[in-house]
Amino acid sequence: MGSRASVRRHRVVVLALDGVLPFELGIPQRIFGRAKDTEGRRLYEVVTCSIRPPGPVEAEADFSILVENGPEALATADTVVVPASYELGPVYDEGVLTDELAAALAYIRPGTRLVSICTGGYVLAAAGHLDGRPATTHWASAEHFQRVFPKVRVDADVLFIDDGDVLTSAGVAAGIDLCVHIVRRDHGTAVANEVARRTVVPPHRDGGQAQYVQRPVPEARSASTTAARAWALGRLHEPIQLRDMAGQESMSVRTFTRRFREEAGVSPGQWLTQQRVERARHLLESTGLSVDRIARDSGFGTAQSMRQHLQSALGVTPTAYRRTFRILGPSGAQGQEG
Repeated sequence: MGSRASVRRHRVVVLALDGVLPFELGIPQRIFGRAKDTEGRRLYEVVTCSIRPPGPVEAEADFSILVENGPEALATADTVVVPASYELGPVYDEGVLTDELAAALAYIRPGTRLVSICTGGYVLAAAGHLDGRPATTHWASAEHFQRVFPKVRVDADVLFIDDGDVLTSAGVAAGIDLCVHIVRRDHGTAVANEVARRTVVPPHRDGGQAQYVQRPVPEARSASTTAARAWALGRLHEPIQLRDMAGQESMSVRTFTRRFREEAGVSPGQWLTQQRVERARHLLESTGLSVDRIARDSGFGTAQSMRQHLQSALGVTPTAYRRTFRILGPSGAQGQEG
């Protein structure tokens, strides 16, 4: 009992830079700080540090934030989170770290998980952590980000990107999506869903940044693809043809496909696959149904097809995913699979 209570919690260190956005600075504490195991024990320890000795950090607001940890705290991190700042200076303009920031980042141990929220990705990119890797940032900064860091594979259409040990998110609230995703990755859907419920946010948001990009307002008579998506979600277990989805909106296939991509950020086929993967994940985590049954209920048809799609999307087989993320019952047992 004593040894279990003394298990070291995963340490998240949040780097507060001058010009930090208070909302984004608070996201890691709110999400990771609320994650608990089935016995009510906190799963993460969250601390905040600056690149200077303890003291005030100017926020992007009419107040400063008193930060009680200097850059040395970065050496203790299992995960480092860099929220957005509006005062990145040469990091933003030229993609170059200041000496002070470079010295602070040097404290980070090799193998530490790195996370950025919004333009915090500029810091990771300037430090070379995103070279040759996929990354995202706020859609309004994506083109500039790509110009400043041509070696980064920028994707402005997604809410966040999980590239293993380096994760980046789009702007502001997408940082919540990413942090909830990390909790789900670390501890499974049950813990992540509970955090999301307490934070009053969805555990997973459909679509990407494309739905938030500023565009001319369409004419009032312009149709949406919302009804088609709702129709498809109700019958994921059935074969769904593109023409049937288009028919729900009384559109031609060509018009529907274009409109769908504009609204959801992906093609109808990609969206359907994503939704089926999410359905399969949910069933693998929360039921004892056989893999064959889950493949049918998710719309993949066969276990082999589902295995290929989960391997592509998640990097693991259905069996391995279930073994890692299966929600435990009240007795702590996973139960028998059908």
